[in-house]
Amino acid sequence: MGSLANGLCAAALGLAALAFAAPATAQTGPARNDVLVLNQERLLNQTAYGARIQQELEEASIALAAENRQIEELLTAEELELTDLRQTLPADEFRVLADEFDTRVSAIRAAQDAKTRDLQAQAEAARQRFFEETVPILLELVEGRGASVLMDSRTVLLSAGGVDITEAAIVVIDERLGRGGEDPLIAIPGLSSTPQED
Repeated sequence: MGSLANGLCAAALGLAALAFAAPATAQTGPARNDVLVLNQERLLNQTAYGARIQQELEEASIALAAENRQIEELLTAEELELTDLRQTLPADEFRVLADEFDTRVSAIRAAQDAKTRDLQAQAEAARQRFFEETVPILLELVEGRGASVLMDSRTVLLSAGGVDITEAAIVVIDERLGRGGEDPLIAIPGLSSTPQED
């Protein structure tokens, strides 16, 4: 959830661009709301594009965790073998092997930590791209309803019916952006295992 919170926080900057002073226009029919609200978390979770980001993040996280467990098991087994050799090898020879093992373990852990950071960065970038691509669509919805301000619904204490455009935004975003293209949004090169789809 920390990454999700960061993504939504960054997206708020893009959403803030929609808080604009729209030129006055003559309106016919029922009065329109000057202020509309939108639930960004629902937008990310319930659009096909946003759900795909969450799915790819989850799949990559599962694959990375599985790889980490496999590596840990192999290193543990190797460490036990090395411990057994300690009883039979001269001290200087054992020290060489132990130092080599420690160096390799440190390098492996650094590489896995880098994959974790890469995964987090890709997830953040994918969310940011999602919100950047949805801003023009949201702007059209706001202008089409004669409003001048769009706010995150989580910052609004109370609102009347009809001012929340989340559902309408989800429908239009799905129509316009679909799943966000064909290329993977999140992928960690070098993973030794990947989850299989059911």
